[in-house]
Amino acid sequence: MEDIEDLLLGSGGGVAAGFRLPVAAAVGVDTKHQRKKNTLRNPTSSYAPKIPGTQTIYVKTFGCSHNQSDSEYMAGQLSAFGYALSDNPDEADLWLINTCTVKSPSQSAMDTLISKGRSAQKPLVVAGCVPQGSRNLKELDGVSIVGVQQIDRVVEVVEETLKGHEVRLLTRKTLPALDLPKVRKNKFVEILPINVGCLGACTYCKTKHARGHLGSYTIDSLVGRVRTVIADGVKEIWLSSEDTGAYGRDIGVNLPMLLNALVAELPSDGSTMLRIGMTNPPYILEHLKEIAEVLCHPCVYTFLHVPVQSGSDAILAAMNREYTVGEFRLVADTLIKLVPGMQIATDIICGFPGETDEDFAQTVDLIKDYQFAQVHISQFYPRPGTPAARMKKVASNVVKQRSRELTAVFESFAPYNRMEGLVERIWITEIAADGIHLVGHTKGYIQVLVIGPESMLGRSAMAKINSVGRWSVFGEVIEVLYQADQTLGSYDNGKDNHFCCSGNEESCACSKDSTSCASGPASCCENHLDANTVSLPAHPGGSLMEWLLRSCGLLTWKKSENIIVPPSKDNQQEALNYQRQWGGVDRIILSGIFLSFLTILATLLHLGLKSSPST
Repeated sequence: MEDIEDLLLGSGGGVAAGFRLPVAAAVGVDTKHQRKKNTLRNPTSSYAPKIPGTQTIYVKTFGCSHNQSDSEYMAGQLSAFGYALSDNPDEADLWLINTCTVKSPSQSAMDTLISKGRSAQKPLVVAGCVPQGSRNLKELDGVSIVGVQQIDRVVEVVEETLKGHEVRLLTRKTLPALDLPKVRKNKFVEILPINVGCLGACTYCKTKHARGHLGSYTIDSLVGRVRTVIADGVKEIWLSSEDTGAYGRDIGVNLPMLLNALVAELPSDGSTMLRIGMTNPPYILEHLKEIAEVLCHPCVYTFLHVPVQSGSDAILAAMNREYTVGEFRLVADTLIKLVPGMQIATDIICGFPGETDEDFAQTVDLIKDYQFAQVHISQFYPRPGTPAARMKKVASNVVKQRSRELTAVFESFAPYNRMEGLVERIWITEIAADGIHLVGHTKGYIQVLVIGPESMLGRSAMAKINSVGRWSVFGEVIEVLYQADQTLGSYDNGKDNHFCCSGNEESCACSKDSTSCASGPASCCENHLDANTVSLPAHPGGSLMEWLLRSCGLLTWKKSENIIVPPSKDNQQEALNYQRQWGGVDRIILSGIFLSFLTILATLLHLGLKSSPST
């Protein structure tokens, strides 16, 4: 099928987001019988005509966080033009499907959803990597398409599709603006794309066919976006791209420069956290120390997703991954050494073409050596049009067996056992799937499930870890932090003022001279946390009067020393040390309550004596 691209001024240029032009100037549309002509096909559908902007749209997203961000931007533009958004596909007037091409199962799910939409006679718009990278798929025949760099035109595409027209926008152009309207799936989490595409040429990867070569947003535009979302109340910012580590190499900057600029914008009270996205080993090797310093910042999660894909150099070479197992180990070892509490997630592909038993054994050994808390294990899926699809495949039964074996090894780890009994600061951003627990994350981005009111969403709290599971830990909220009164200490992007983020017997990446933190957490992390906090009524303690005052918010507790509890048994005792702070107002209020109580008691006694019969 031929692609009819933008016709605006005949140049393929864009149009201001949300600005509706006449159809012939705004979008190109496709017909079944005259596909090479820029004409409209007469609507033949039976959809009842409605005023544009009054219909309901169902948005379904497959794939990575970058795809999720694209969907949120498209939903935001549709909502800004009056369209209603629904999670119920049956009640929607149109389905917008944002697709992923990384694995065959994701594309198969897209195919199934398109078939269901056709059966339900729903107008369909398909976005994302599948149509951009495989535009001639027969499954896409007859549906409208919006490319990954055309998401700012989604309103026009939806409007024309609702009229019964087939629209295709696939021209690559400048990156979509970051300040487009956005409807976040989680209002506390901003997924911020910092670049699109990548510099690699992995033999198995189809994503580059869709996302293309590296294109980075400027530091100024990203800093501006961070300021905006913080003002909107966002509590977590996820940096997202196909390869975060490659950021800026096309515009003369690099990832550490961006990270230092972004953390300078984060509130000093720790109310908003930054999470660095997936990065491949080749592009962070030269910046390991700088990245470790940023990961030590108290407002940055000590978590990084670094895919290794295989523990065999021979397989990495066949994948064209551009690094060795030794270089991956250097990345992991350096970050683990320099960043206390560092958590690394990785990916493994089982059964890549040419993988021998020895190659696979090396992969198993690598995973055993590090015992990663998170490993994404997948079987090799040949993607059409990639070099790996033409390579000699490993027998499917062998691939499945290796996947099961590696999964069993991974599931035998108990990465969170040492956390039981610790007190950790967590950031709470969502409700768990069970509808009962709230989901918080530690600084190492370990998932902590707690029970509490929904009003705790978007807040930071101190939680005691009561039990641990394989995939998450369960905690009890001790106190919710007053964000306005918190001070996390200073952070200087220069070379003369760094601080360590946790006490640890290892050297501190953030200390000026990488000296030991043997003096303990209080001295190493001075001024890391000095927060006034409010005790939860669920944990009264003390006298009935004290509980009543705390419940009414009239009595507060103040920490007498900093709280830093690294995952070490030495720090499990006396994790919190409180002293009561009674001010003049507290004494006046307590005296008033006491006098009122005495007055009521005296009145009751007087009335009782007065009404009693005389003898």
